[in-house]
Amino acid sequence: MPVLSLVLPCYNEQEVLPETTRQLEALLARLQASGEIAEGSAIYYVDDGSRDATWDMISSYSEQSDKVCGIKLSRNRGHQNALLCGLLTAPGDILISLDADLQDDLEAIPRMVAEYRKGSEIVFAVRRRRNKDTFFKRVSAESYYKFLAFMGVQIVYNHADFRLMSRRAVESLRSYDETHLFLRGLIPQLGYKSSTVEFDRAERFAGESKYPLTKMLSLAWQGVTSFSAYPLRLITGVGMAISILSLAMAFWAIVTKLFTNQALPGWASTVIPMYFLGGVQLLSLGIIGEYVAKIFESSKNRPRFHVESLCGKGFSEDGSR
Repeated sequence: MPVLSLVLPCYNEQEVLPETTRQLEALLARLQASGEIAEGSAIYYVDDGSRDATWDMISSYSEQSDKVCGIKLSRNRGHQNALLCGLLTAPGDILISLDADLQDDLEAIPRMVAEYRKGSEIVFAVRRRRNKDTFFKRVSAESYYKFLAFMGVQIVYNHADFRLMSRRAVESLRSYDETHLFLRGLIPQLGYKSSTVEFDRAERFAGESKYPLTKMLSLAWQGVTSFSAYPLRLITGVGMAISILSLAMAFWAIVTKLFTNQALPGWASTVIPMYFLGGVQLLSLGIIGEYVAKIFESSKNRPRFHVESLCGKGFSEDGSR
């Protein structure tokens, strides 16, 4: 029977924490009673610099129950860093990461544990359908997964950050020093035996989404530039295409000049290539600059997070596991 740790990053989740804690404690009690997990299994909330009463509530729950523990970051470091902190800090034989808003189906957790007992070291929870999403979000999300695959990024289709990892997989993840984290692309590279379970994503129980469109786009770009050099190679292809277009444009200008009276002297040969090439050059410099910026930030080798405090019986008094 493995010790299970549930890792939940939290940012301003005071509205949903009471119900999330109630449901997760009930789930742990049920799994323990049925002999699927061992005593010592617990919930590990990671407070990612919340500005509301999230940490106060986590501390209070940890005092009332030995099934609740808390990890407080010194400041907001973003969802991916908070999730990584929870995985690397929480004890347990198996760790399941999920969102605190109860959109991830808790009934998928027993099936994930069952897959682990069959031999899988990583179990990906995959959305069965996206009927709860808006048309824009559904099309953009599915297109993005296909785009990543086209770019050569190894990723599980329709999988986010709801997954089970064995202790060995987590310790292997610890050796990665990625500055720009994109865990859903990084974890499949670990290579351990994996499997998937399907689930239906529910509506958010309470509060507001902490992933607006801007953050989603930022994470999407992070996934492309962190795992694929294809955009850099694309610049070469664009350069070749521009050369061909330039030759075609020159041919068109000559034909227009020789066989029609519509040609304006110097316009076609000056204005169109200037604007076209200028735009492509700026785009190319932007893509190159993005990769150079990643090299610059990685070279500084700064810590990805700092743990300010811990609470709960899952940790000893000196903060060790």
